[in-house]
Amino acid sequence: MDVEILARIQFAFTVAFHYIYPPMSIGLGIVLVIMEAMYLRTKKRIYKHITKFWVKIFALTFAVGVATGIVMEFEFGTNWATYSRYVGDVFGSPLAAEGIFAFFLESGFLAILVFGWNKVGPRTHFISTIMVALGATLSSVWIVVANSWMQTPAGYHIVGEGLNARAEITDFWAVVFNPSSMQRLVHVILGAWLVGAFVVISISAYYLRKKLHEEFAIRSMKIGLTVAFVAMGLQYISGHSSANGVAKNQPEKLAAFEGHFEANAPADLYLFGWVSKENQKTTGIAFPKMLSFLVHGSTDAPIKGLNAFPKEDLPPVNASFQYYHLMLLCAFLMTFICIAAGWLWYKGKLWTNKTMLSILTLSVILPHIANQAGWFAAEVGRQPWIVYKMLRTSEALSKSVTANQVLSSLIMFGLVYLLLFVLFVFLLNEKVKAGPFAKADTSEEYRNIGGDVAPWVNKITRERIDTAETAEK
Repeated sequence: MDVEILARIQFAFTVAFHYIYPPMSIGLGIVLVIMEAMYLRTKKRIYKHITKFWVKIFALTFAVGVATGIVMEFEFGTNWATYSRYVGDVFGSPLAAEGIFAFFLESGFLAILVFGWNKVGPRTHFISTIMVALGATLSSVWIVVANSWMQTPAGYHIVGEGLNARAEITDFWAVVFNPSSMQRLVHVILGAWLVGAFVVISISAYYLRKKLHEEFAIRSMKIGLTVAFVAMGLQYISGHSSANGVAKNQPEKLAAFEGHFEANAPADLYLFGWVSKENQKTTGIAFPKMLSFLVHGSTDAPIKGLNAFPKEDLPPVNASFQYYHLMLLCAFLMTFICIAAGWLWYKGKLWTNKTMLSILTLSVILPHIANQAGWFAAEVGRQPWIVYKMLRTSEALSKSVTANQVLSSLIMFGLVYLLLFVLFVFLLNEKVKAGPFAKADTSEEYRNIGGDVAPWVNKITRERIDTAETAEK
């Protein structure tokens, strides 16, 4: 197999696997801030138990995310040395900022978040929770800035000639606020919030189905659903803004997303379909001229189609189309699930509806698929450019790396990542099975009370709860 294809597969594999975890960290970080704020405001111990449990899930996710992310840094030097040499001065700056301003912030306060419950005051601990959530979010800021610069480069100039040519920053803030960075950043962060919310929803629904830790699960579910509602609503606004940005900055990508071939004609909006690049035809179900309306506010407004661009500059059309519409499908499914769950919550029937709880338990896969599909659509839709209109992917490869070397490392990392994923699932399952409370008391009464000491709890149960909390400490 060609070395370029293998190198792209390897990077896609490592990035896609790594990206399972950062959205969970970002989303859970926001949820943790809300949960601990509820504890400080209400003084109810149930919210302390809730926060402490989800901190364990966050810490596990953070650890695996760090381990899987380091590999990508080395791939820039091994497989993509030409790219690194040509644009490394620009691309490396946001990555360095991510390490200095985000990762150190997050990892520094993480120790207080995990181990500081009995060593610092409640407000100090809450501040550490905010700092960890802020650090996780700032990581996404700098990574999205770096990737967005590849989509819409700005704030640089080329110095040197021939093999010595390279990009240098002329305006750092122009790099940060390049034409697509802020729109894409909002879209990515909201996608991460959805992942965190649905992780909470999924595990809470599992507990309710099994009639375990019901008070804990109901309160966690309410927080998760609230975050999901807010993020889902904002995501539609963000998605519309991002699509308009693509129409302005990367029109051939938008044409590929909707399988639009005519050079200058109104464009349809497809629900789903199949694109034949050879026959220049898209078959599927579509809203006629609706893409023109969404982009320009008029159904008669023309949209640049694929035929308006040189053939050598076109991305893989059907792949871009399918990834983009898979993301939209997951968004619609999440919206339907949120609305259905919200209606049952309003009616007071959600906590005992086994069908809906089963759907909610499995729904955690949807935001993960949506995030992965969205990134694949963005990256495949940028091809054949690794830096848009500046450096082609085929020109960015290392000159000395062979196909056998890339293939062998791909197989090795595939096995290592598989083991890491199995370990992650195993540890996550163990934490879920252990539950949010200490093992000192597993009675039905304690499980359902969830450690929230109300005035009507009798003396014996109070003593059980205190004993359990002491054992947990």
